[in-house]
Amino acid sequence: MNTLGVCVGLLLLLTACDKNEVGDISLGVFTTQDIKLNTLVDPIVTGVTCHVASIEADLSLSDPSDSSIACRQTGEITTAMIAAIDKSKSGEVVFKKSKSIFFKSMKIRRVFDEQSQTLMYVSYSTKETSGSFKHSLSTVPLWGTKAYQAPMKPGV
Repeated sequence: MNTLGVCVGLLLLLTACDKNEVGDISLGVFTTQDIKLNTLVDPIVTGVTCHVASIEADLSLSDPSDSSIACRQTGEITTAMIAAIDKSKSGEVVFKKSKSIFFKSMKIRRVFDEQSQTLMYVSYSTKETSGSFKHSLSTVPLWGTKAYQAPMKPGV
């Protein structure tokens, strides 16, 4: 077996072993592209679960950049969890997945909007495609959780 064949075989094996994959939807008989559905529990705010849908092309060196994300509260969110996250305007990357051997990846970044007491999760591609960086946004409000703190009113 040649080296290229071994590499392609390993790539196919590795893509089938994603422990976070919860769904795989074929896009048809005449395509090698599928919609992969992955689940991700925020590593710090463990009461938040995100589901990400993205296109993966099994026989391609580069997957399309399109993805969508939906995040929901699925457990307790505490003040200690919120205290432990990066509160800068750029937030922090909570998940990263390679989408190409050419340095393209999909990342999910958590940003905290303190004024509205909401966690924002942005899924985005790190490489421009068709003149655009593909991205998707989902939010999880803290209202009704132990972590919710009423925002300060201006001038108080």
